[in-house]
Amino acid sequence: MCGIAGFVTFRPPAGAESLLERMTTTLQHRGPDDVGYYHVAPAFLGHRRLSIVDLSRGHQPIYNEDRSRLILYNGEIFNHAELRPGLERAGHRYQTNSDTETVLHGWEEYGPACLDQFRGMFAFVIWDENERRLFAARDRLGKKPFYYYWDGELFAFASEIKALLEHPGISSAPNDALISEYLAFGYVSGEQTLFQGIYKLPAGHWLEWDLSPDGRPRLRVESYWDVPVSAATDGLSDADWIAETRRRLEETVRLRLMADVPLGTFLSGGVDSSAISALVQRISGSQVKTFSVGYREQAYSELNYAREAAAAIGTEHHEVILGREEFFQALPALIWHEDEPIAWPSSIALYFVSRLAAQQVKVVLTGEGSDELFGGYERYRWNQLNLRAASAYRFVPSSLRAGVRRLLVDAPLLRADWRRKLHHTFLGRELGVESLYLDNFYAAFSRQQQSELLLREPGSIYDSYLRYWEAHGEATRLQRMLYADQKTYLVELLMKQDQMSMASSIESRVPFLDHHFLAFAMRVPDRLRIHGSEQKYILKKAVEDLLPHRIVYRVKKGFPTPLRQWLRGRDAESVLSPLSAPDGFLLHYVRVEAVQKLLERHHAGWEDGTDRIWRLLNLAHWGEMHFGKQGRSMSAELAREQLNRSTVVGALRP
Repeated sequence: MCGIAGFVTFRPPAGAESLLERMTTTLQHRGPDDVGYYHVAPAFLGHRRLSIVDLSRGHQPIYNEDRSRLILYNGEIFNHAELRPGLERAGHRYQTNSDTETVLHGWEEYGPACLDQFRGMFAFVIWDENERRLFAARDRLGKKPFYYYWDGELFAFASEIKALLEHPGISSAPNDALISEYLAFGYVSGEQTLFQGIYKLPAGHWLEWDLSPDGRPRLRVESYWDVPVSAATDGLSDADWIAETRRRLEETVRLRLMADVPLGTFLSGGVDSSAISALVQRISGSQVKTFSVGYREQAYSELNYAREAAAAIGTEHHEVILGREEFFQALPALIWHEDEPIAWPSSIALYFVSRLAAQQVKVVLTGEGSDELFGGYERYRWNQLNLRAASAYRFVPSSLRAGVRRLLVDAPLLRADWRRKLHHTFLGRELGVESLYLDNFYAAFSRQQQSELLLREPGSIYDSYLRYWEAHGEATRLQRMLYADQKTYLVELLMKQDQMSMASSIESRVPFLDHHFLAFAMRVPDRLRIHGSEQKYILKKAVEDLLPHRIVYRVKKGFPTPLRQWLRGRDAESVLSPLSAPDGFLLHYVRVEAVQKLLERHHAGWEDGTDRIWRLLNLAHWGEMHFGKQGRSMSAELAREQLNRSTVVGALRP
């Protein structure tokens, strides 16, 4: 993996070369092995390299034969060796064995259509010096980040937002219109970010900066790929579907073993990461290094499952144990790394296991993405059940349904956990998709809760998600849920995976999200995804010979953290102080009394406010870091210093 940054403008600022160096240096954690620049006006382009393939000759930028075109590249193209002979026959001459050069020559030969040939993860920029044209692209599912700024004169781009903020022509301000979506989901899923004027190139898109016929700069953004959603192909027997799943999974794992550096896997003890680890060991023919993270609070730690899986597979197993103090000490620095508030507490654990792995390997394979392909989340099954029950419950008078909902909010005779469970059923919800599904299983703060919390009326909450939900009305309900998650929720998961691993200078690869494998998985009949009460049924059947039955069929926990009890403990007051700071960022947006009520009810155990408190705490830290009285209070040096103080217990278990 690498980091890229740069800008194109006909009015470069004073000291443009040193500015480019500052932007690129901000990404040093993404590429500590090498640095390269190109600065010939109007283009100023920088690269930080984490050397994975062709270690000695892969320095970037990489140029074509006559040096009229160059590429800055972040990613891996796993089928580059297959593409190279055809490009050589077309007359392209290679200087390296790097996949980066295949991307450059592929674009020279085919233009944007080259993207159709690449299997992998990538974000790259190609500069054509003669044509004064910049081309950039991001991989199909958004595994690699690409942020940009465009105001009609200045175009700037970077792997992380923090590099853009180094440019004096880019002023940062919070994007208030997206606060409501953030409070609901923990992230924003469209092209905008929480910084005004800074955008994400959407997954499966490319962009081009060039000059119009009248000589003015222009920018266009185009889609080149979308998740294929079609009617399931049901001509195969169940046994054939299962066998084909296994064959294709082995292929995608084999592709991702391409590396000239040590390689390992993350192992949580769930079926996804355990299957990937078992296949890596079987295909590579050597003992794989596996890495796990757990908590001092045993009830929330899955290390026993990881140890059992590692012993069954025969890996060289390593683990790290995380406690409350290290967790919260690292939080501000990891928000700096992620650029926006952290959506899920598990990101913190992911950073620490990445740091552990980075001591021994440079590449890890992970099990990310399986749930969004094969229906692994409980919300998919429960939404199906709710919808079936709701079809009859609709005939109950609306006034009676409203009364039942009110009863479930504050019924004194019901325990809090029972109220919470019943509130997730059709009895506690209105029957449209927003209440029954999104408020129910996604939103930390519903629209009503935001109305009580925010000083201004809530903005758009679900528009981005519903755009994808409604895009395939002809598909099955499960397919629609999977598609919408792949376009929103999964993209954020991949950013978490990228940014937390790259904070430790380690590359993560996601075999389940090979786009050929995904296209196959989207054709699988729903009955093989959720089979009765068994979720990811087809995957479990496909790998059950690789692993102990208890690992394959154990109940999914979703990487829990002890956050709820940490936020109720006696030491929580110091952690939560940013929520009530009298001159803090948060108080420009929320009512103090609403926050205090939430904290009191959570502390008393009357309701579980963990997700909402987490959203507010992250927003407070993020806002203070970028827009507080001290301005941008976090720097790369300070982030490294904070993280270095966050020592955790590491252990080796062969």
